[in-house]
This record gives sequence, C-alpha cells and structure tokens, in this order.
Amino acid sequence: MLSFEALDRLLHERSSCRAFVDREVPRAVIEQVLRAAQQTASWCNAQPWQVHVVSGAALERLRTALHARRHEPSEPDLEWPRQYRGVYQERRRACGWGLYAAVGIEKGDREASERQSAENFRMFGAPHVAIVSSDANLGPYGAIDCGAYVGNFMLAARSLGLGSVAQAALAARPAVLREHLDIGADRSIVCGISFGFPDETHPVNQWRTTRASVADVVRWVE
Repeated sequence: MLSFEALDRLLHERSSCRAFVDREVPRAVIEQVLRAAQQTASWCNAQPWQVHVVSGAALERLRTALHARRHEPSEPDLEWPRQYRGVYQERRRACGWGLYAAVGIEKGDREASERQSAENFRMFGAPHVAIVSSDANLGPYGAIDCGAYVGNFMLAARSLGLGSVAQAALAARPAVLREHLDIGADRSIVCGISFGFPDETHPVNQWRTTRASVADVVRWVE
C-alpha cells in the first residue's frame, strides 16, 4: 500500500541542487530514475518526452560550448514568461536574493552575480544532464506533459539519494543543444535536468525556498 507519509516526506526533502560531488552516478541507478519517470501520466498517453542523458566527455564538450555562448541572446523554443507581476514577481525576487545570499553575494555585486549566473551553463558541475524535449506539434500540452515528467524524474532521483535541478537556462541555447545532441527541429527543447550526488556541505544546498499555503492557491467551490 502506498504510504502518504513517505511521499509527503519526499516532496518536502526534494530541493534544487546547485553543487555536486565529483562522482558519476552508476548507469543502473540512472536507469532506475528513468524507469520511474516513464510512468508519468500524459495527455492521451502521448508520452511526448524524449530525453538525452549526457555524461563524460560529451558533457564536457557541451558544458564548454554553452558556457562560451552564455552571453548570446536567448532563443528558446518555448516562449519565456511575458512578465512576472504581483506575488509572482515577489516570489521570483525572494528566490533570487535568497540564492545569492546563500553563496555570499551582496546586492549590487554584479560581478559575483554574473559568476553565479554563469554556473547555469556549467550545470553547476553536475556529472550528468538530461535534456528533455517534446514533439513540437503537440504545443503547450506536450510541454505540460514534459513538466510532469521532469517533476517525477527529480522525485525519483531524490528517492535514490541524488540531487537534481531543472534548468530552463539550458533551453535558451537550443542551437547548441541541437548541434551537440542531434535533436531535430521537429522537437521543442523544454529544459535540462542536471543531476548527480549532491555536495551536502556546500552552503547553496543548505538554502531552501518557501511555498505558499494551500489557502493562498486553492478556492473551494461547493
């Protein structure tokens, strides 16, 4: 029988990992994560996600290329949010400043902020990255299905002692990903998931975001 307590604990324990130890995850463990995530529900059971798991020398080449082109304009396949307003802007700012504070970056320190931002394109030193794409013809519903897949991937990773972080920043350079991973133009690149064994001693992994209360987001209609 499924344990709500176990699921609830897993949901509370999972967090975005931004520092990893220098140790590859065994292929068998990665396959466990992939098998679990493959059970994700999808619209009409289309299962639109395709996943490129990149490791070793291929990852180092990709890391180098993304980092070198980090200053280029963003050209994501999926449109960025048009605007963060109200409470969404407040949460976004709180997340950003909380992250910077965790690694000792003071407000106004543009040089340090740039260095931390650049870590996105190094995948925070993770030994593996999963690039998730959807069939472009499925539009937003395919992307929604992929979002559910990403969430389940990260929960499965956490259940096996791994750390992970979903990264929209990687999708900002689809041309680089297509060049290195042979992803066709018929696919929309949704995001990357950098993952590996977390560095539990790093201060960035001690920091946690907060969540709104259920009362803030739910309206009961009876």
